[in-house]
Amino acid sequence: MNKRIFAAAPLLLTPFVWAQEKPNVVIILVDDMGYSDIGCYGGEVLTPNIDKLASTGTRFTQFYNTSRSCPARASLMTGLFQHQAGIGQMSEDPGSQKKNGDKDKNDWGTDGYKGFLNRRCVTIAEVLKESGYHTYMAGKWHLGMHGQEKWPLQRGFERFYGILAGACSYLRPDGGRGLTMDNTKLPAPEAPYYTTDAFADHAVQFVNEQKDDNPFFLYLAFNAPHWPLQAKEADIQKFTKLYRSKGWDKIRQARYKRMAKMGIIDKNVGFAEWENRSWDELTEKEKDESAYRMAVYAAQVHCVDYNVGKVIECLKKNNKLDNTLIFFLSDNGACAEPYEELGGGKQEDINNPSHSGMPSYGRAWAQTSNTPFRKYKCRSYEGGISTPLIVSWQKGLGNGKGELCRVPGYLPDIMPTVLEATGASYPQTYHGGNPIYPLAGTSLFPAIEKKTDSLHEYMYWEHQGNRAIRYGEWKAVRDQTGTVWELFNIEKDRTEKHNLAAQNPELLHKLIKEWDQWAARHFVLPKHAGDKEQTN
Repeated sequence: MNKRIFAAAPLLLTPFVWAQEKPNVVIILVDDMGYSDIGCYGGEVLTPNIDKLASTGTRFTQFYNTSRSCPARASLMTGLFQHQAGIGQMSEDPGSQKKNGDKDKNDWGTDGYKGFLNRRCVTIAEVLKESGYHTYMAGKWHLGMHGQEKWPLQRGFERFYGILAGACSYLRPDGGRGLTMDNTKLPAPEAPYYTTDAFADHAVQFVNEQKDDNPFFLYLAFNAPHWPLQAKEADIQKFTKLYRSKGWDKIRQARYKRMAKMGIIDKNVGFAEWENRSWDELTEKEKDESAYRMAVYAAQVHCVDYNVGKVIECLKKNNKLDNTLIFFLSDNGACAEPYEELGGGKQEDINNPSHSGMPSYGRAWAQTSNTPFRKYKCRSYEGGISTPLIVSWQKGLGNGKGELCRVPGYLPDIMPTVLEATGASYPQTYHGGNPIYPLAGTSLFPAIEKKTDSLHEYMYWEHQGNRAIRYGEWKAVRDQTGTVWELFNIEKDRTEKHNLAAQNPELLHKLIKEWDQWAARHFVLPKHAGDKEQTN
């Protein structure tokens, strides 16, 4: 990354900080939601509160995540690449500790793959707390759980309510996938209970209980709409007829038309490869069951929306909305696990409180959620790494009109954006004098304010063998299933249909070399202790 930009970053802090009091900061993160699910990005799911937020802010059309949940959270919270923070692959989860008391199975013995946030990084909460902020978190942590020193309160948060694990039952979180309040593990909740509601309610409670006028940072990290498929029946019934009557073919077409009309995508981009049957090829039973799965998924997204409405209403009542910087985004593209067309798990297990894993809605609906892009969660194609991003801050940026920002950005940019808005200082040392890695990102404000058409010369990705690098209009990808790199002109072909590697060998070689150098500098390779350095 451009170190000149990092060195200049403190000089950029003054315009906002001098002009007004420090803003509150709210980051709302959803889990496994596709690029086109919400209304303001073309979806048919009912999301009026999120859409209203977008109408007063800026929507990014080319914002990227890491393609997987815990690495995305690591990058988001630290402003680094996830490997620098220690979570290049997966984070600790229930059952991931080895029985002999040795290292967790997600600790591969190298710096980039420890399975928890290391002490060479700082979280947004740690930085803002040093600057006089209250720091609250509700929802899914997934950044380390075996040892209290890895929990949210030990990483800068003043209050926490949620789950430490990567997934849980929405209806009855229990055991290793149960709830924690601050540093205390809680028993399974009594029915009726629903995580999305409870996470938002506790977020609101933390804000309402604040006794002083100091600014606050709220990180609201929903587990929705990650599997298992569990939603309230009243919400499900808002969608069952729609998906049964339309099916995924018509839903994709309708989304595409709305996205093109909004300007979210180019009207000529077309659809990426389709890996499933057409809707009409399904049996009537398959249609019934698959439509119901999508209805439950949509209900999970819809529930997120009216809980976002609760948070916004809380800010209004406390006269804090105008001076609150709000981000809304997803941690990765929609989830196709277990990579079967119609999903995983038994139909009868939908809404079973004892389930914290499958059932899921399947590959076909995941590709629909990612309309019109290629692939899904875990992959480095656009369907895996593209996220909606809404940024709203009325006092700092003015009352927006739902403008679109087409400048590419990604998760390491969130921390620098927060630092610029708040005037907080990023430390060189922390955790008892440990040297802290320099930020990997840059502030999004120049892009939002239309002062630049580029934030990064290069952008980089790696997860689970999926590799990518973007350079201007070009993107090179090496998929987990492939042995060679592909090359796409992402401005003309964002659905990645036309591999131009053969026509541009020198450019591709340049990008591969740049990716290799980045990987060596940022603990991407080697992955396992004892491995030799991997090169292309």
